[in-house]
Amino acid sequence: MSSKIIFWINDALAFVGLPKTLQEKYNFDIYTILDVTDKQKIFFQEQKLIKFSNIWFLHDHVSKTSRKPDIKYLKSVEKKYKINISTLIDNERFFTKWNKYYKFSSDEKLSILEQECKLFEKILDKIQPDFLIIPQTTLHHNHLFYEICKARGIKVLMIRSSFFVGKHIISSEFDSLDNTQINNKFHFDSLVDIQNYLKKYDATAKTRRELENWLASKTDYLGAILKFLFSNNTNVKTHYTYYGRTKFAVLKENVSSIIQKRRRQSFINKNLTYDIENKKQIIYFPLQIEPERSLLIQAPNYTDQIKVIRNIVKSLPQEYELYVKEHPASVFREWRSLHDYKKIMELPNVKLIHPSVRSEDLIKKSSLIITISSTTGLEAALYNKPSIIFADLDYSILPSVHKIKSIDELPFAIQASLKKEVKLSDLSYYINLVEENSFELAFDSIDSDFDHHFHYGGFLADVEIPIEKMRLFMERHSADFDKLAVECMKKIHD
Repeated sequence: MSSKIIFWINDALAFVGLPKTLQEKYNFDIYTILDVTDKQKIFFQEQKLIKFSNIWFLHDHVSKTSRKPDIKYLKSVEKKYKINISTLIDNERFFTKWNKYYKFSSDEKLSILEQECKLFEKILDKIQPDFLIIPQTTLHHNHLFYEICKARGIKVLMIRSSFFVGKHIISSEFDSLDNTQINNKFHFDSLVDIQNYLKKYDATAKTRRELENWLASKTDYLGAILKFLFSNNTNVKTHYTYYGRTKFAVLKENVSSIIQKRRRQSFINKNLTYDIENKKQIIYFPLQIEPERSLLIQAPNYTDQIKVIRNIVKSLPQEYELYVKEHPASVFREWRSLHDYKKIMELPNVKLIHPSVRSEDLIKKSSLIITISSTTGLEAALYNKPSIIFADLDYSILPSVHKIKSIDELPFAIQASLKKEVKLSDLSYYINLVEENSFELAFDSIDSDFDHHFHYGGFLADVEIPIEKMRLFMERHSADFDKLAVECMKKIHD
C-alpha cells in the first residue's frame, strides 16, 4: 500500500511540480488542501497533470454564518493540540489593522477558526496521512493545520529558506534543524574566513536585488490593472481573505497607498539620519517589515515593535544609545505611518536611522544587536558581536545569542550579553550544521518565473492558469522539482 502525503498549496503555485514528481517517481498517494482563488480553482478542477487522490478547496468549507461559534469545541481543540486559538486570531493579518477592506467581528473570527478546525480534523480522520509537506507557514490557517498534524504524530516536512540565501531546509519544526550531527566539512581559521565564505549567501544583497526588481515592470502593472478591472471578482463573496475587496475599494486603497508612500518617503529622507558616528556606545535594533510571518507567527508576543523599543530604552545602560534602523524592504508595505516614526524619534537615547544605511556598518559600530526575529542576530556573530533575540530561531544555539523568555529579563540580558564574545568554533559548528541540513535550490528564480508567466510579474494572483502553460512551466523546472523530491525522500526515510 502506498504511503499517503497531504500537501498544503497556496496561490504560490510554483510549488505544484513537487507533488507531481513525488507521485510519478516514488508512487505516493497524493492529497491536497488548496488555498487558491476562484480563477485558480478552475485549473485544479480540470487539469490531468497531477493525479490527486482527493482535493479540498479551503474556501469551499468556510463561509459567513449568523450562527454563534462553538466555544466548547474550540476549547477542546486548544486542549487536544496545545494550540492557542486567541494568539492565532490576534496575529492574523486579515483580522487586524493590516486589513484595510473588512473588519471582522469577534464571532466571525471564531467561526472561521471553528470551520477550519472541523475541516482539518475531518480530512485527517478520513485519509490518515503519513506525511504533510508544506511551505513555511505564513497565515493562521496553514499554521493551524501544521500544528494539528504535528500533534497527531504526522511526520511534517516543512520547506523553508535557511538564513543563508539560496540554501533551503526541510524540517519538522519551523524554527529548528532536525539533524544535529555534523561532519565538519568546512574549516575556518578566522572570522574573516567565515565572512568571505558567507558572502555568496548575503541576505543584504538579496534585499537589494528585490528592491531593484520586485514589481518593477510597468507593462505587467498595466496588464494586471486591466485584468482586474475587466474580469469577474467572485472571491469577494467566497473567500474571507477577500471580503470587502470590491474593485472600487481596491482602486481607492491603491491610490491612497501611492500617496501615503510618497509622503512617508519624503518624511524618511528629511528626518531619518544617515549619520552613525556617535560619542556614546551603540546598541543596534533593526526594525522588521510589518506585517510579516517573522513577527506574527515566529514572535507572536512581540509584534508591537515600538513597545519592544520602549522596553529596550528603559533597560539601556547609561553610557549606551539605541540606534533603530528602518528596513529597506518596508517600501513594499508603503513604509510605516508617520505617527510610528515620530513615536520612535521622541524616545530618549534613540536615533532613527535611514533605511539606506548599511546594516553591516551599524553592526560593526555596535556593542550589541537586539532583534526580534531577523537575520541580523546571526550577522552580528559574523562580526564578533553578541545579540539578543525574542523568537526561537535555529541560530539561537550560538552561545553569543541570548533568547529572551520574558521582557522582564531584558535589563539582565543586556548586561550579560555585553560581556559575551563570539567563538570561532561556535560559528563553525553552526555553519556546518546548516550545511548538513540544507540544500541549494533556486526557489527565488522559480517563483519569479511563475510570477512573470502567470501573475503579471507579481501584481495579480487571481488569474486563470492555462493547463498547457502550466505543463510547460513544470517541464522547464523539472530538474529543480526532481532535486526537491530527492531531498524530501531523504527526510521521509529518516
